[in-house]
Amino acid sequence: MKTIYYHEDDILYMRFNDKPIDREVSHGWNINMAYAADGDLVEMTILDAQTEGKKAA
Repeated sequence: MKTIYYHEDDILYMRFNDKPIDREVSHGWNINMAYAADGDLVEMTILDAQTEGKKAA
C-alpha cells in the first residue's frame, strides 16, 4: 500500500494495489474510490482529509 498526504491541499491519497482502474465512484463530495474490474479497491482519494477528520472526532 502506498499513502501520500498533500499537506498544502489537505488531500490524502491511498493506493492499495497496481491493478488497472476499471471504474471510479464518488462517495459524497470529498471521497473518490477507484476499483479494478474484479471489484478490488485500487485507490482512494480523500479531499479535505484532516479538516473532515477533525469534524468527526
